[in-house]
Amino acid sequence: METKKFEEIQKEMDADLKDVEELKVLEDLRIKYLGKKGLITELNSEIKNVPNEEKKEFGMKVNELRNRFNEFYDSVKEELDRAELNKRLESEAIDISLPATKIPVGAPHILEKVIEEVEELFLSMGYDVVDGPEIEEDKYNFEMLNIPKGHPARDAQDTFYIEGEEILLRSQTSPVQVRTMLKGEGKVPIRMICPGKTYRRDDDDASHSHQFMQIEGLLVDKNISLSDLKGTMDILFKRLFGKDVETRFRPSYYQFTEPSVEVDITCVNCHGKGCNVCKHTGWVTVVGAGVVHPNVLRMSGYDPEVWSGFAFGFGAERLAMMKYDINDIRTFYNADLREAKVFDREDEE
Repeated sequence: METKKFEEIQKEMDADLKDVEELKVLEDLRIKYLGKKGLITELNSEIKNVPNEEKKEFGMKVNELRNRFNEFYDSVKEELDRAELNKRLESEAIDISLPATKIPVGAPHILEKVIEEVEELFLSMGYDVVDGPEIEEDKYNFEMLNIPKGHPARDAQDTFYIEGEEILLRSQTSPVQVRTMLKGEGKVPIRMICPGKTYRRDDDDASHSHQFMQIEGLLVDKNISLSDLKGTMDILFKRLFGKDVETRFRPSYYQFTEPSVEVDITCVNCHGKGCNVCKHTGWVTVVGAGVVHPNVLRMSGYDPEVWSGFAFGFGAERLAMMKYDINDIRTFYNADLREAKVFDREDEE
């Protein structure tokens, strides 16, 4: 009886396994024979009812059936998988001789490129790049820079106040310098630049913006003079505009430096010959700077009899406009991608 049952299952299995051409059919057969209620699985569960002297032979026959099915299943499945993969590869084939689809990629904003160039230079000279809050206190933005309440310089900056006259949007990045000096506690040298957004109540036009990027620098150490500032400015502008650029100092006035200077460079448009850009002088003013005022040092804990330093500041937009021949500051803040592509092509060249 048992032999006949084995023979019947073997015969049925041989018929089912003949000419299997789909993975789904193969999987259905696996369930039919080896599933929880499969024919071979049920045969295996009957071993408990077989006399002890016949159990070994019965088990061998069950294993023989199972192995036969598994061998067929594995070989056919591998063949069907390969056929399906080849079919998919043929239908999804990519012709590598065709031109590729051009995917637009992003690029750094032109202001970021200028700022990063300045940062890299000063980092190579041992400076730190320091950040600070854009919402600032009056004492850091004005008072500790030797600009007390009621000083006319406050009117000239036309500041955005948020809460009374104590909290404001910073009109310069100088407060970052003050905070850095306070952390130094009057005991350590400082070499830092502080790029960042600043805000003033200017009417937006081709050369003015209510928001602009300012880069300020500060060096505090012993025996620092204007000659150190001059050398630093020479290095900066030769890096940005070429080795032929010259710098000069003109006397000026700022509340937080004494003496104060305007830094001019030879016009990058006419190379000092005179043109409309430089108003036919051959020079363009780019930086306000000077030796740090003793009052500023003193208020931040540095003894002006021991320490000295220089500070400078300039607008990143101003330098970028000169470097890339841009005639409208609003170009930096619009969303016209055609202008961005001009600078991408320049980088590729």
